[in-house]
Amino acid sequence: MWLAKRFLSSVVQRGQYVGQSGLFRRPQHGSFHELELRYLQCTCCWRSRVPVAGFETLNATLASTSTSDPCGEDSPKPLDACFTPEQRGFILQLLNTATQAELATVKLLRGRRCLNIVEYRTKHGPFKSLESVLNVPQLKHKSAVIAFNSMLNPVKKERKVKIQLAKFIRPEVDRWWLEDASSIVSIVCGTNNIAWAHVDHGMKVLEWRQQECPNFFKGTYMASSYLNDIAAVVAALPSADFYIIEKSSISLQNTALFPVMAHMRTVEAMLFALLEPKFTSQEFNIPPRVLNMMRTAVGRHFGLMVGESRTSGAQTVRKLMTQSVTQKLPRINFPQELLVKYRNFFQMGSRHRGEELCDALLQALAFYELLSESSSSPPHDPIS
Repeated sequence: MWLAKRFLSSVVQRGQYVGQSGLFRRPQHGSFHELELRYLQCTCCWRSRVPVAGFETLNATLASTSTSDPCGEDSPKPLDACFTPEQRGFILQLLNTATQAELATVKLLRGRRCLNIVEYRTKHGPFKSLESVLNVPQLKHKSAVIAFNSMLNPVKKERKVKIQLAKFIRPEVDRWWLEDASSIVSIVCGTNNIAWAHVDHGMKVLEWRQQECPNFFKGTYMASSYLNDIAAVVAALPSADFYIIEKSSISLQNTALFPVMAHMRTVEAMLFALLEPKFTSQEFNIPPRVLNMMRTAVGRHFGLMVGESRTSGAQTVRKLMTQSVTQKLPRINFPQELLVKYRNFFQMGSRHRGEELCDALLQALAFYELLSESSSSPPHDPIS
C-alpha cells in the first residue's frame, strides 16, 4: 500500500513538469530562466532527497538563454532579432564610439566600410539599432552579421610566429645530441674579420671576441691567403661540442653582391673543413661537429627582420648586457671582464660597431632558446 501511494505521488509530481528535461526545471514565463534544483530519490530508503547539479547541464541551460535563435549569415530575420539586448548594446557602443582604425580591425569592415560607418554616424548621429547600420553604403545584411559576430568573438592573432629549431639547423642531427652538449661556439664571418661567442648550456658567456683577417677581399680571393687567415682563427677557437656557423642569405638577384657571396661561401667551406674531425661521423656513430644556422631565422627570433632584410642587433645586445647586471635571472650571463671590455663598443655612430660580435652572440642565444622551446618533442626526433 505504501509503495502504491508513493508511485501515484511521483506520477502527479512528474505531470507538473511535463516537457521539462534536465536537472533544472524552468518556469513557463519570464525573460530569463530561473534555475531551481531538482532532486533524485535515494535508492536506499526512497525517502531522502539528494540534490543534484551537473555543470554540463547548467552550462547548456545558460547557453540556451543567451540567444533564443541565432541568425545565420543568410537569415531573413532582422538584425536586432539575431542578438540579445546585451549583445546589441555592446555592438552599438562599438559602432558609435570606435575610431576608423579600430573598426578596421573587425572582419569585413576594413577599407571603405569603416570610413563609411564613421561618416554616416557623423552626419546622421549615433546608430540606434542594428538594422539602421544597413543604411551605411556597402554594408549589407550578410556582411553585417559576420562583422557583428566578429565583434562579439574577436579572433586573437599570434604576433610572433614560433620558429622551430629543426627548420634552420643543418645538417641533420638528433636533438638529444644538441641537448647533451655542454657548450657551443657560435661563429659569424664578416668582410674583414671572424667573430665568435663561446656559450655553455647554463647560458653563460665563456668567451666573446673577434679576430682580424687581413687577406679577406684582397686580390683574387687567393685560396692560400684565405686559408692562412681562417686557420689562424681556428687555432684560436676554444674547444666545444658543436661549432655553429652562420648561414648568410644573400639575394641571388643582386649581381653586385656576388663577390660578397663568394667570400662568405669560401670562408664557410674552409671552416667546415678545418673544424670537422678527419674521421667520418657514420663510422664512429657521432653527430657532425659543425652545423649551419640560418641568419634570417635568428633575425626573426629577435624581431630584427624588416621585410627580407635583417637590421642591426647592437641595441638588442646592449639590452642583454644591461639585463645581465640588473636582473636576477637574465637571459644570458656575461663575466664582469667582458662587460667592462664591451660596455661602450656597440654605440651608434661608432667606427667599430662590432656587428659580427653581436650576431655571434645572438646566434648562440637563439640556438639555446629555440632548443629549449622544442624540448616538448620526442627525445630522438631528428633535426631536419
